[in-house]
Amino acid sequence: MRHRARHSGVGCLLLNTFGHLLRVTTFGESHGPAIGCVLDGCPPGIAIAPEDFAHDLARRATGKTRHTSARHEADAVEILSGVYEGRTTGTPIALLIRNTDARSRDYAAIAAQFRPGHADYTYWQKYGIRDPRGGGRASARETTVRVAAAVIAKKWLAERGVTVRGHLAQIGGIVPRTHDWDAVEANPFFWPCAEQVPELEAFMDALRKSGDSVGAKVVAVADGVPPGWGEPIYGKLDGELAAAMLSINAAKGVEIGDGFASVAQRGSQHRDAMTPGGFLSNHAGGILGGISTGQQVSVSVAFKPTSSLRLPVPGVDRDGNAVDVVTIGRHDPCVGIRATPICEAMLALVLMDQALRHRAQCGDVGPVFPQVPPEAAK
Repeated sequence: MRHRARHSGVGCLLLNTFGHLLRVTTFGESHGPAIGCVLDGCPPGIAIAPEDFAHDLARRATGKTRHTSARHEADAVEILSGVYEGRTTGTPIALLIRNTDARSRDYAAIAAQFRPGHADYTYWQKYGIRDPRGGGRASARETTVRVAAAVIAKKWLAERGVTVRGHLAQIGGIVPRTHDWDAVEANPFFWPCAEQVPELEAFMDALRKSGDSVGAKVVAVADGVPPGWGEPIYGKLDGELAAAMLSINAAKGVEIGDGFASVAQRGSQHRDAMTPGGFLSNHAGGILGGISTGQQVSVSVAFKPTSSLRLPVPGVDRDGNAVDVVTIGRHDPCVGIRATPICEAMLALVLMDQALRHRAQCGDVGPVFPQVPPEAAK
């Protein structure tokens, strides 16, 4: 296959970094010795310890149930800098997670092939070299450190009354019949309807047996966000949320509030009326003109079906020859199942960055008029 050598430039320095005042840089590959991140711009004084990361990393981890990849990583966080005597110092925070259960031999047979639906082909075309082990840098393993960084962001936001949470809203054609936040953390699907869990179990068992995969939709929300976070044009809160969510592996679509359902709505229905008692609806997802309204911020993310399958598929190798690609190893039949904490992480990191930017520009200036309550009635 044709490929070109690439020359590095100044712009390349930012390709693994996101955020403005709160900057997150991630590094590492799926089957390398470790993955990690550097969180720069974090305010001092936040209480943090290695054990604080365990809960959210366990929520994202594989190997916990039969419905995800069998890879079982320890995901122990080492804090290398930026924390002294249990509190952030304001200097860069470096977090390291060592890979303990990589099985690179599973990829030996396809090292010279391009798996359809993966980044193998595009990485090769861009760089002229790639790490074929588990997808290398393109692996969802990289999202582990995003979740770790967001543990700190969630703590900072919580101190200001902002909570971030999420749930799975669709697997294939199955959608929740009811919604109960208490049910979400009580099942391996982050599903808000407890009575449907057996149905999901049976669906996933049959899917795994067939060797195929399926897509999913995750909803992440933030409550307690004050009005005023976000920038009016190029730093829109919804625009940065969309970019953050689409940076997640396998994410193919993002909706803010009603999203694509807005296409079929009339303006008289979609506009969120305001009264002295509060907003009467939240079709806009808590964001108007790129700036938070004080309502719940809501973002939905669509994830494509897993492309690594044991079912053969036509492909090509690096020499341009036709081959049948068969992927062995440990893979998720539905990557969306464990994407909930990842979407929460990106929402939290974007919100903290926007909050710091708002404070830098506006200080303690509040709304000119009394704040409209988020909702008039529930």
